[in-house]
Amino acid sequence: MLILAGPVGQVDHDGGSHPERPARIGAVMQGIGDLALGSDLVTVGARLASREELARVHDEQYLDDLEAFSRRGGGLLDQDTYVTSTSWDAALRAAGAGLAAIDELGSRADGFAFVAARPPGHHAGRERGMGFCLLNNVAVAAGALEVRGARVVVVDWDVHHGNGTQEIFWDDPAVLYVSTHQWPLYPGTGRPEEVGGDEAIGTTLNVPVPPGATGDVLRRALDDVVAPAVDAFRPDWVLVSCGFDAHRADPLAELALSSGDFGTLACTVAAFAPAPGRTVLFLEGGYDLQALRRSTSATVGALLGDPSEIEPPTFGGPGTEAVRAAALARRHALDEAWDRRHALESLDAPVPRTSPVGQSRSKGAP
Repeated sequence: MLILAGPVGQVDHDGGSHPERPARIGAVMQGIGDLALGSDLVTVGARLASREELARVHDEQYLDDLEAFSRRGGGLLDQDTYVTSTSWDAALRAAGAGLAAIDELGSRADGFAFVAARPPGHHAGRERGMGFCLLNNVAVAAGALEVRGARVVVVDWDVHHGNGTQEIFWDDPAVLYVSTHQWPLYPGTGRPEEVGGDEAIGTTLNVPVPPGATGDVLRRALDDVVAPAVDAFRPDWVLVSCGFDAHRADPLAELALSSGDFGTLACTVAAFAPAPGRTVLFLEGGYDLQALRRSTSATVGALLGDPSEIEPPTFGGPGTEAVRAAALARRHALDEAWDRRHALESLDAPVPRTSPVGQSRSKGAP
């Protein structure tokens, strides 16, 4: 069973010729419609996220400033990220759609959810929006689950690293953040040596891959590097930053996945959940409308057990060595982090909180 939360953003938050545009939601809905799901589809309307729910992961001053900026008519947050007079309300509903999805799954304990909402979220940090993102939808949902005592893994297969999600949960031992992403590429974060803060060592896991990487490379990353970490973490919920901009047709990146690859990735990641009704996919990137439509259909179809594939999975691109190198770099970084923590504890010294730095200039830049 598919719980469809939304759609949100079919009209509001319109930046004109900007690649993050309302037509993206239309493409997602067409992809779901192509499956003709009938009784296997349950639609849940989005609600508005409350200030309390947002403030678990965002700074109150940022929320005040963003709302006021939108109410005044908006403008540019940075050279990539626009705000309109309807953006604040759209962002509240996009975050609320994820909350509605986890509530519905929690009551049913069956199926999975897809959050068809924009603006996307995974670049939005605690104190700023960037990279087309205003509020971090997946982080808001993870924060709500954490308050209920749940342990959450966030798997981010968007082609861009989710720097905002990583920052928000950098020092949080109850949330495991996992990202596969093209390297180098905007925003310039997501090195395998970034393994989490001193209070949450090991709960950040990055596997950067080179341009041209195919689906088999990401599947190897999930099987060889991610799965052991998830098994050790023992999550109660799996949330997916489900970007489709790793598709070979996407204009903003250079990975070489097909729509069929996303179906395979979705099945692998859904298996990380401890039971049915504990997996939610959140739309992030994906800027070629036909690729977005096909990838949505392939992903949802695969999770529902539909054997048909619009495009077969891909093989043979570069990146296998990058996955091995990331695993090795991560092991070394973990050893160093634990050694450092043990040394500080032996001196009875306070453990400083740290966060990764370094962001490149523009998501749209080559």
